[in-house]
Amino acid sequence: MDKLLFGISGLPIGDGTQKFTYKSGIEYLKKLGLDAMELPFVRSVNITNKNQHEVLKSKIDNEFYLSAHGSYFINLNAVEEEKQEKSLERILQGVHGLKKVHGRSLVFHPGFYLESSKEDTFNKIKENLLKLPYLDVDYRLETTGKATQFGSLEEIVSLCKEVKTCKPCIDFSHLHARYNGALKSYDDFAKILQYIKDELGYEALEDMHIHISGINYGAKGEKNHLPFLESDFNFTAAMKAFKTFDIKGCIVCESPILERDALLLKDTYISL
Repeated sequence: MDKLLFGISGLPIGDGTQKFTYKSGIEYLKKLGLDAMELPFVRSVNITNKNQHEVLKSKIDNEFYLSAHGSYFINLNAVEEEKQEKSLERILQGVHGLKKVHGRSLVFHPGFYLESSKEDTFNKIKENLLKLPYLDVDYRLETTGKATQFGSLEEIVSLCKEVKTCKPCIDFSHLHARYNGALKSYDDFAKILQYIKDELGYEALEDMHIHISGINYGAKGEKNHLPFLESDFNFTAAMKAFKTFDIKGCIVCESPILERDALLLKDTYISL
């Protein structure tokens, strides 16, 4: 990647009167000055033989970046082997759908601790990730918003060190919530970026995939996403850290006011 792109998760909201498709959503976002969309494959892969050509054409014509969020029903540490196999199938279904529109990254949460130890969970998820073939789509493992969920920064980065087909999706809002409001200042964001650089090399900072939004949380972690201006998430400090470290890649805004907050991020970043 040669720059930092800004986009949204799913279809834009507009003024509430429009009904967007992927094609028209890409065109609308491009006119606003945004660069990317994360397709929601969370319940089904909704790129089909019927719509793939118009989506791909719109992507190419608008020089747009596409990623996708994989199924919510993935657990590579499931007790039953059949569920592990189904999870691998769902991941590959997402990859094949994304390939149809020349997308780059499939984001997913790889599993849950359940009754396993953290070490056993890590090893089982790693074992299953190693079964996935690389098909020109990066497997992006997402950090999670609750300490009871597998997906700390350290766990995700360690998996990416050991499984070369995997890269991190750093959800800074999840990390903020996971540790009960831990990301307060520039230094807090800088420490995360420095850790990624130290562990995965500078090339990881040149190919980041980031989720970000305002967030509501409690002692147990994430509750729900919020607009930035209704949250204590210090997005200005985040943008300062991104600029100082000169990161590149894609930022996906998951705020309830999707494109408005994505533009707020981009404008803030440019102004620094």
